Amino acid sequence: MRATAAAAFSLLTCSCLRSTSPTRLPSSSLRLPLRRGPLAAMATAASFRPEAARSPPAVQPPAPPLSKVFKVALCQLSVTADKARNIARAREAIEAAAAGGAKLVLLPEIWNGPYSNDSFPEYAEDIEAGGDAAPSFSMMSEVARSLQITLVGGSISERSGNKLYNTCCVFGSDGELKGKHRKIHLFDIDIPGKITFKESKTLTAGQDLTVVDTDVGRIGIGICYDIRFQELAMLYAARGSHLLCYPGAFNMTTGPLHWELLQRARAADNQLFVATCAPARDTSAGYIAWGHSTLVGPFGEVIATAEHEETTIMAEIDYSLIDQRRQFLPLQYQRRGDLYQLVDVQRSGSDE
Repeated sequence: MRATAAAAFSLLTCSCLRSTSPTRLPSSSLRLPLRRGPLAAMATAASFRPEAARSPPAVQPPAPPLSKVFKVALCQLSVTADKARNIARAREAIEAAAAGGAKLVLLPEIWNGPYSNDSFPEYAEDIEAGGDAAPSFSMMSEVARSLQITLVGGSISERSGNKLYNTCCVFGSDGELKGKHRKIHLFDIDIPGKITFKESKTLTAGQDLTVVDTDVGRIGIGICYDIRFQELAMLYAARGSHLLCYPGAFNMTTGPLHWELLQRARAADNQLFVATCAPARDTSAGYIAWGHSTLVGPFGEVIATAEHEETTIMAEIDYSLIDQRRQFLPLQYQRRGDLYQLVDVQRSGSDE
């Protein structure tokens, strides 16, 4: 399978690259001179109406405020039942990543306590109240401000009134909360003889898409099971995202089969970057995470990935590759708006 993918990749890039692991090529090895030609214009036949394939029409990613090139860190943390220890360990990892030059840091899904329906209420935090009611949230805000980084804070269990949510908080380099994503698609599955889990026993589904403008570009946020729904990623791309971030904790059944596959699909389909961050594997836990935090580029190429142990992986994101890949494959000019349409319900109902 990888050999076939590598052959197709060589044809697309018109290169003669050689590697024992072709899907792990660094982005720099995929650079080609931009070649402008009539291809995009040819594909914009009026009868195809490509702009109508997205409603409202798709917007282009904005220019990043700081730089098109920066370092990202994915902190694959070990998680225990000791919340104070988990918070301290997360802070250490974030500080080490920033010391290594990372401008964007990601944490895993449910990193401050065990992933279980029994634990969600116990470890939940009142984000609106802050302070002692939200020690994980407070730490993330303070460390983002002190280190002047953008922090995609994985996810924690959030208590709001009488409801619990699986929530990802995004902090700017000033420590302010820039966005809050409540997991939209709850993880309710039953694979006989393998795994059964129903987040809906304790958690409530979120109601909003989350796109955040940060110092490191426009980021669309999903949590774990959200990655299975390509419509969400497509809407984020249509809203001009450079990067999709998915804190996630795939398990030992679906992880080997789908984790990398879904990341590469979301990146290749939408021609943007995808970053995921998972907990480290603990075989003694009630829920065993697959690990394998990963960064994928806009051609579906795996730029960097971890194994299953606790670690932080650092990699470079170069947003100029988005424009380059979209010139190689000008999908935005080739969609058939005369045959299909993706509707962004929330954008359609706003003033945008």
